[in-house]
Order: sequence, then C-alpha cells, then structure tokens
Amino acid sequence: MKRLSLVCVAVAMLGGCSMFHRQTPAPAPAAPVTDAAPAVETIPFRTGVSSATVEKMAKQQGCTGGQGAGLITEPGPVEVYRMRCDSGKVFMARCELRQCKQM
Repeated sequence: MKRLSLVCVAVAMLGGCSMFHRQTPAPAPAAPVTDAAPAVETIPFRTGVSSATVEKMAKQQGCTGGQGAGLITEPGPVEVYRMRCDSGKVFMARCELRQCKQM
C-alpha cells in the first residue's frame, strides 16, 4: 500500500503519466483560397505567313472583323489559324506548306 501511495505522489509531482495526458496534434493550417483559373486558355495574337490567305477564306464564308487570322500553333510546315468573327463565331483553318483548308 505504501508503494502505491509513493507511486501516486511521484506521478502527481512529475505532472502525470504520459499515458493519461496525450497531446493532440495542432490542426493543419487551411489552404489559402485563390481565384479559380480561367476555363479557357488565352493565346497571344500572332500573325503567320498564311494569315492573309486565311482572312480571305474567312471573308468568303461571311466572317469579318476582329484582329484577323492569328497563328495558334508554332510556325512550321503545318500551321493552324483562328479568326474571331463579328458574329461571335470562330473561323479556323489548317495550312500545310501554305495550302490552307477550312477546319
């Protein structure tokens, strides 16, 4: 009985047994809220060697206005152009070795 009381006094003096006093981990900080990324990737306007040809093709289809036909791929033997029309539609063409066809 004396041992039990000595153990209780020792535990009380040392601040208790770690078995009975568990430390709870601190909650993780919340992630910062950022604005959502745009749903559509914007491409800077670039002209290409076939921009004028694609603009003429678009005009024949009734597509006029905007900045004109912009190159959306890297320059090379096969290029893709896009032109925004005043009506809101988009005219696209694929040009291979300067031979362009509507997409």
